[in-house]
Amino acid sequence: MNSRKWVRLFLTTLLIGGVLTLLSSFIIKSGSYAEVFQPFQLFELLGLLLFFSGLGFIFSVISQMGFFAYLTIHQFGKGIFKGSWTSIQLFLVAFTIFDLIYFRYQAAENTSIWPYVFTAIGLLTVSLGVAYVKAKETNRQAFVPALFFMVVVTTVEWVPALRAASADYVWLMIIPLVICNAYQLLLLHRLTSVNSAK
Repeated sequence: MNSRKWVRLFLTTLLIGGVLTLLSSFIIKSGSYAEVFQPFQLFELLGLLLFFSGLGFIFSVISQMGFFAYLTIHQFGKGIFKGSWTSIQLFLVAFTIFDLIYFRYQAAENTSIWPYVFTAIGLLTVSLGVAYVKAKETNRQAFVPALFFMVVVTTVEWVPALRAASADYVWLMIIPLVICNAYQLLLLHRLTSVNSAK
């Protein structure tokens, strides 16, 4: 990939992260916007728009760092574990889904397990869809690495929000992370014009 394509990938992913987080904030943080409209406060509104856009840019950068780290890990994994790498990735996917349900539920107090189940199933469903498209557009060997990236790497990137006290930021972060990760994964083979399992 040449520098022009890398800059394109970086800037478009950055824009997607910023716009998605800003749009999501209108719903997830609607209370914050309601406060600046009663009465209308222009500078406070601009401050909110800049804050959530900037937050989205940060989420996008986290997504991109995770993506390039994954590409490195994937190459090392194939070199070190060879044929076992696929099985290891599937195990890590299963463990991550289990972790998203069981350990988060255990860490919470006086709550139902179902929100954690639905969250994990939602992430897995989207990840399976993205992995299917990746495999269809490249080759069948790309399915497991794509699934691994969408589930495991996205969850690792999501950790700061999962540890936050506010549930709002859990949802505010996962939406741009999933979309940015899917976008990078599905754009990579178009930029490199190579049908690989990346």
